[in-house]
Amino acid sequence: MRSRVRNKEVSWLSFNARVLQEAANPQNPLLERIKFLGIFSSNMDEFFRVRVATLSRLGDLGPEAKALIGHDPRKILKRVQKIVLDLTEEFDAVYARILDDLRKHKVFIINEKELSLQQGEIVKNFFREVVRSKLIPIMLDDPERFPDMRDESIYLAVCLKKKHIDAPTKHALIEVPTDWVSRFFVLPKVLRKQYIIILDDAIRYNLKDIFSPLDYDDFSAYTVKLTRDSELDLDNDLSQSYIKKMARSVKQRKEGSPVRFIYDAEMPRSFLNFFIKHLHLDSEDTIIPGARYHNFKDFMKFPDFGEDSWKNVKSLPLPHPDLANQKSVMAAIEQRDILLHYPYHPFAYFIDLLREASIDPEVESIKITLYRVAKYSSVINALINAVKNGKSVTVILELQARFDEEANIHWANKMQEAGVRVIFGVPGLKVHSKLFLITRKKRSGHQLFAAVGTGNFNEDTARLYSDHTLFTADKRLTKEVEKIFTFFETNYQVTVFKHLIVSPFNLRKKITHLIKKEIDNAKAGKEAQIFIKCNNLVDASLIKQLYKASEAGVQVRLIVRSMFALIPGVQGMSENIEAISIVDRYLEHSRIYMFQNGGENRLFITSADLMTRNIDHRVEVTCPIYDESLKEELIAFLEMQWKDNTRARILDEHLKNEFRMNQYIEDVRFQYDFYDVLQQIAEDHLAKRDAKADTSEGVEYSP
Repeated sequence: MRSRVRNKEVSWLSFNARVLQEAANPQNPLLERIKFLGIFSSNMDEFFRVRVATLSRLGDLGPEAKALIGHDPRKILKRVQKIVLDLTEEFDAVYARILDDLRKHKVFIINEKELSLQQGEIVKNFFREVVRSKLIPIMLDDPERFPDMRDESIYLAVCLKKKHIDAPTKHALIEVPTDWVSRFFVLPKVLRKQYIIILDDAIRYNLKDIFSPLDYDDFSAYTVKLTRDSELDLDNDLSQSYIKKMARSVKQRKEGSPVRFIYDAEMPRSFLNFFIKHLHLDSEDTIIPGARYHNFKDFMKFPDFGEDSWKNVKSLPLPHPDLANQKSVMAAIEQRDILLHYPYHPFAYFIDLLREASIDPEVESIKITLYRVAKYSSVINALINAVKNGKSVTVILELQARFDEEANIHWANKMQEAGVRVIFGVPGLKVHSKLFLITRKKRSGHQLFAAVGTGNFNEDTARLYSDHTLFTADKRLTKEVEKIFTFFETNYQVTVFKHLIVSPFNLRKKITHLIKKEIDNAKAGKEAQIFIKCNNLVDASLIKQLYKASEAGVQVRLIVRSMFALIPGVQGMSENIEAISIVDRYLEHSRIYMFQNGGENRLFITSADLMTRNIDHRVEVTCPIYDESLKEELIAFLEMQWKDNTRARILDEHLKNEFRMNQYIEDVRFQYDFYDVLQQIAEDHLAKRDAKADTSEGVEYSP
């Protein structure tokens, strides 16, 4: 019997294979291809730390696990291991091709055995001056004192021998200090040829120096890496504050169970067995033979030699017609709803709104949800300045933002010290919504301004992720944003929402209702269409509803970036469902839902993916778009994405990741074409403004 839902972990690996395709794609500039290698590696790390770790835990439950998730986790783990081994082989092949292309540009990555005498002296000096003080070799002679290996680090497993004496082999472990030293040491050019040695190899070249007190003369070293279960275990000790419990759990994460061990395939089997034994790995753990180097995430910081042809052409953020040259962002929002598209529009508009609110004498309070923030956050600095200006500032900070817990704890402490009221989420629910609210005094009472987004209020990711933020003063929306903040502050005041769709209260019910309405329209002979863009679509119940829609004749189009459990294009089940995935220069992160609704399109932007956790266990906000021109703008956005035929892959039954056939006369690359459209809109606006200025002497233009 054909399965109606595919395994989400397998579908995620298919997504990362698409990332690897971009590393292999010769149409991408060389430095960008190298960065995609790093993204692939970083993604795989997180996959094992979270997804594989969860499967391993479920596997310990035995038969109960299959009833819980619908699949046997042990079988999935075996399938995952096979796919990972295939992807590892493909990764090594792509890396080899990139090395060839680097050599064509006279850039050579050389190892310790390829150094000239002059280069060797330079590497020795670099090692002594920069690297050596960062190394702490650990001898492995005592099996009872096997060291704890850090999750995100790479190590050199070293064999020490004596060439002409029959002496026992000694073993040691050296952590490669990538937290302190760049992974790449750029050597001087020789006859216009640029040479680079990787930090691992610089250490290999100096092993004799490191172990000189031991009188060994034959050294070999193999890179190894351990990945641990990173899921946080929070105990029920209510006597401790939430923030202290989170800090302790983050610390315990570093001691999580191993879920993956990667080793240099050249490592002697006896040495490998030594690690397997002392790390307590078994046949069901993922043990992966690799090449000479691991942790390719460091390649995202590969040296930039100033070659413009190696990089994407820089695209400056475009002015938004409703905000360009405006003295007041709030005044512009009063006029009409404004939709920002990141990274095409600057995140600076949000910072401007926040700063304006912090100095406006009529603004009483500012409230915001924060999930992940920038390393040097202008958002948090502006919030602190607002407190200094006498504003009441409330921040709903989600401490359980995976892998950002330590940063969020740091920011929580800093804001509390400044007088910001910090609320650490909602008990039992993760706050993932992206909300911002300003309360301003007016003669008639109070005026509210809100921002609702699909992505975090984070100026770093806003330059890399494709997201949307709605600025609005529409009372239908702002009043309900205010109600959500009241819920955050009290937890027990759950209200009825007429406009916003809020999980876990009504998202499942509302989305199901909207799908059923399309089904009814199709059965009545009306045009019926559903168009969804999201990061992940895995909720079995909603997938079942989309199958019913397909069977009823509803045309369903899906743009899904990563995990995708639905199986499209199957006769009698999903023949009216088409799906694509776009992997390109920017990370497609926005979530948009569109329902044709008998010709009166209903459009929503949302922080929620169609995953059970987002629908039932998180606070997510799905916001309707009421402005007709913004509806048209979002529909045009979706239609342009659907026409992409250069970076879009077809998501079919077998997840073969085939690039879309060229259905159009010209190549369509959405991320570049959409930028051009917005640029033309901005230029047209400026031209109209200038023309109006010419005919309106002495009158200041205000859109």
